[in-house]
Order: sequence, then structure tokens, then C-alpha cells
Amino acid sequence: MYNFQQYRHIQAPGWTLGWTWAKKEVIWSMMGAQTTEQGDCSKYKGNIPHCCKKDPTVVDLLPGTPYNQQIANCCKGGVMNSWVQDPANAASSFQVSVGAAGTTNKTVRVPKNFTLKAPGPGYTCGPAKIVKPTKFVSPDKRRITQAMMTWNVTCTYSQFLAQKTPTCCVSLSSFYNDTIVNCPTCTCGCQNNITEPGSCVSRTSPYLASAVSGPGKSSNTPLLQCTSHMCPVRVHWHVKLNYKEYWRVKITITNFNYRMNYTLWSLVVQHPNFDNLTQLFSFNYKSLTPYAGLNDTAMLWGVKFYNDFLSEAGPLGNVQSELLFRKDSSTFTFEKGWAFPRRIYFNGDNCVMPPPDAYPWLPNSGFRPVISLLQPVMFLASIVFLWAYM
Repeated sequence: MYNFQQYRHIQAPGWTLGWTWAKKEVIWSMMGAQTTEQGDCSKYKGNIPHCCKKDPTVVDLLPGTPYNQQIANCCKGGVMNSWVQDPANAASSFQVSVGAAGTTNKTVRVPKNFTLKAPGPGYTCGPAKIVKPTKFVSPDKRRITQAMMTWNVTCTYSQFLAQKTPTCCVSLSSFYNDTIVNCPTCTCGCQNNITEPGSCVSRTSPYLASAVSGPGKSSNTPLLQCTSHMCPVRVHWHVKLNYKEYWRVKITITNFNYRMNYTLWSLVVQHPNFDNLTQLFSFNYKSLTPYAGLNDTAMLWGVKFYNDFLSEAGPLGNVQSELLFRKDSSTFTFEKGWAFPRRIYFNGDNCVMPPPDAYPWLPNSGFRPVISLLQPVMFLASIVFLWAYM
């Protein structure tokens, strides 16, 4: 399995892969993964298959699995990095020994109805497509063997299938305006203790500890901190300082879910000044250039063992960094919200931005002194005219 997504990784508890056999196949043994259920293998005596289900569900093995059960790129608990963050760990492998499947490429049938959960819904898999047989090179690189058959299955992700409501929002502020533009109200849901009691808890509630360790903890049911936007994650963009040739931005990512940690999190930001990013503090950075000659999108993620882990809601439930941009005299301005991002994604999901008319506005400089001097000049001219008339 390869995760070719540039900025969406598969986090804990990891991927789950399923399919339906075309005939009466069974899985005799597996390396690097296991099925969640064995199924009914009562017709087999002595040597019992690993799985006899018509529609097996496969999960990755955990780290620390004995070496005689491992193969390359296995045993990471189903976690797969994104292609940009760590391409070496963007793959996962396992080996299956199949019985009752046939012995030639004429008798073997391709499985169907592939499903992928990573870890929840959102992925749709197409039919298996037979391709050229995979070739294997021997360790001494002097001999090449090939598989009897090879097929590929492509799975695509849709945020609309993954969840009914957004998962993150964006708030804005600046040094030149005291207004803090919060996430729009009810962005990801509304507080409703009548229809959904206990869906959120106040950070000052005396029952916070008991609510976090309540019945939903084992099932990873979200428990959000009560906010006006009710989003699990908020990204705050603050225009911090203005220099002669540079300007500085502070980004803060806050987790409002008391039952969710984000490992290997990522942030994608679109802003026209990323083509002149001078320095980045405490985040990793890579430019994403979907179109040639257009460098306005950046992927940011945490430094390993420092801030690549976004803890659950609470005092430690945030990560932050600052970005230093060099000004381009032909485009730079603080007017009309230019200093704020065009779009932000957290872990590959599009975050809801505030409406443009709510952005912090640049204070008006007021009337110029030359305009205020016109009144006494006109008054003096009128006196002179009246005196001359008299």
C-alpha cells in the first residue's frame, strides 16, 4: 500500500483493508498483518487456515511484533506518513498465502469490493485492475523473477464522505487592529444540551476529569471543549510585526478535543507571499507547486520529537510557530485583507475561513492636514470678498 497523498497521512489507529473473494479462497497464513476475524473454518481438520471469511478485514501488526512475523514496511500499527512529510514511511506491506484460489493466471480470480478505512470512512476504492506482473530483483542483483499476477486498486478520499461537518476553522488577528476575528459561530456544530447532552464540556467545569474518562473514552467518541464554533481544531493566523523590508506572522494550532491526539499533523497554507518566505521557526516547510511558476502554497509540519505531536485539549493542546516574509514592493500591502491566508488545510481537510468582510481592517489615516487647511483659507477669502464688495 502506497500513500501518494502529499499532505494527508493515515494516523492511529491506522488503516483497515477489506475485500471479497471471487471464489472460495481462504487465507492459510499472513506475514506483516492479520485479519480481525478467523471465520468458520470447521471443515478443515488438522491444519487450520488463518482466515476462512468470504470478506476478510485486514489490519497492520503493531510495533514490536516478533521478527519471524514481519516483512519490510510492516508493523507500524497502520500508520502511514504523507508523501511530502516522509516518503520512506508512506508505504505499508503484508504477505498473504491464499488457498483454493487456482494455480495459474487463468484460474486465479481477482478479488472485488475493496474497502479502505484510514481509520474512519472517506475512501472509495475502485475495482482491481490487472497490470504487468511485478518483477523482483535478487539480493545480488543478478537475477530477476516475476509474480504470476499483479493487480492494482486505487482508493480516493473525499472529505464530504469522511464527515458531515467541517473539522477545523481559522481565526484571524493583526497588530494594526484590536479586533480578533474568531471562527464563525456554529462552524462545525452548535452547542445543544437538549438534543446532544454532554457533547461538549467547559474547560472550567469541575466535572472535566470525569467527563474525559467517561463511557466514550474507549470508543474514541469526541469530547470537545465548549466553544462558539465547536470545531475540534482551530488555526489562528496573527499578523505580528511589520519591518521595513519584512513582515512576521504567528501561527497557532489549538486542539479542542479532549479525547484526540494528532500525531504527524500537517498544515497547508495558501498565501501569495510564500514565494518570499525568508525564515521559519520550529516548523518544517516544503513548497507545494501544483502549477509551474506558481509558488503560493506551503506545507508545514512539526519537528520530530519536538512538536510533531499535538496533544489533547488543555494547557499543552497547541503548537505554534512564526514565519518571516520578505516584502515584494509590487504586491505587498496590508489593505483589503491581503496579509491573511487564502486557504488553510489541517491534516488534508479544508478549514472554514471567516467571511472576507470580517477581516481585521487597516485603520483609516483620517483627513490629510492639507484638507483641513482649506476651511480657514476659504473663510479668509470670503472676508476679503465681502470687504471689497462693501
